Amino acid sequence: MTEEPIKVVLFAADCGGYDIERSMEELAALAQANGMEAVAEVVQKRETPEAATFLGEGRLAEGRMLCINLGAECAVFDAELSGSQIRNLEELLEVQVIDRTMLILEIFASRAVTNEGKLQTELATLQYRLPRLAGLGASLSRQGGGGGGGAGARRGAGESKLEYDRRHVRRRIDALRERLEELERRRAETRKSREKSGVPVVALVGYTNVGKSSLLNRLCGAQVLEADMLFATLDPTARRLSLPSGLACVAVDTVGFVSRLPHNLVQAFKSTLEEAAFADGILKVCDAADPEAAAQLAVTDDVLGELGCGDIPQIVVYNKCDRVENAALFDTSAVRTSTVTGEGLDALLARLDAALAGRVRRIAVLLPYDKLGEATPMRENGTVLTEEYRPEGVYLEGIVKTMDLHRFTPYLV
Repeated sequence: MTEEPIKVVLFAADCGGYDIERSMEELAALAQANGMEAVAEVVQKRETPEAATFLGEGRLAEGRMLCINLGAECAVFDAELSGSQIRNLEELLEVQVIDRTMLILEIFASRAVTNEGKLQTELATLQYRLPRLAGLGASLSRQGGGGGGGAGARRGAGESKLEYDRRHVRRRIDALRERLEELERRRAETRKSREKSGVPVVALVGYTNVGKSSLLNRLCGAQVLEADMLFATLDPTARRLSLPSGLACVAVDTVGFVSRLPHNLVQAFKSTLEEAAFADGILKVCDAADPEAAAQLAVTDDVLGELGCGDIPQIVVYNKCDRVENAALFDTSAVRTSTVTGEGLDALLARLDAALAGRVRRIAVLLPYDKLGEATPMRENGTVLTEEYRPEGVYLEGIVKTMDLHRFTPYLV
């Protein structure tokens, strides 16, 4: 039996800093991805948000009535709220209040599969909670006073509890950082061995829900979770990809981006996203059917910029082109693809081949029978296209990494 989604009302202050309509659509999609159903929206045009309650009294009173009449159990705010704002809003609206960052963190927590993904999500959550403990915990100080004596001796139990919570959260943050650093050291070793073998890496990056996992599956024949929802993929997935030239590379699917992705989330998932930073090529995937495709690419470029990926060859991919006729490409060098019809997949592989061409050479060699071990780089890191046993030795035609070419120089034919 499917669980009924939790009804929520969306709240926002339109201060002119971004496209509010687009942002509310995205907030509704985020809510849906978290098992919620947005039943109403409350938007107020303001120069700046109200310091104590984010929105004005009138709009909040309207929101409270909407929550009561529509049976909403939660209010979701399209902003990052302080602890005191959350406390004040819960008193006024009489429902649970969460902000955009908390919503994204909840999605990440429910989707993380690997140990590292879970640790990163917990770290981001605790980093978000720590500065808000004072606001959220202020009510705890009403639990009672201390013992006798003067006013200075009357320390609230809640205040002690708050200090304990802060210490506990800080200790846990330190422990999580240590464990993640250890995992990062292991990842660095894996990356070193991959670099030593000369296998190029291609990272698929882009906005969440643009079809990166579907593209990976069609290109590699892999079975990676595909779902029409935000943040279906949180942990990096690596698969072997063979290009038309015979070059084998590793294709890596990464966590999707979202506009105004909280900075501490970018930091927490940096070790996951840095698969892109260490890649030999990047596929920037966007949704061709989305009128905001250019904005999606801008978000992708912003995050890639934070990761220092500017010098890595990048190919823009307009995916889901089967959903729209004659989609205008904002980048004329981009590739149009459809994982449903297969359109553009061959062209994309050819573009990847060209981008990585400097890494491989096609050669023909004749190896004496006492030198057959020299064929190992072609067999393990390249591709054998022809193999013939002749009286004077083994004739091989194939693809080898440029870095391995010197091994075959004495035997070239």
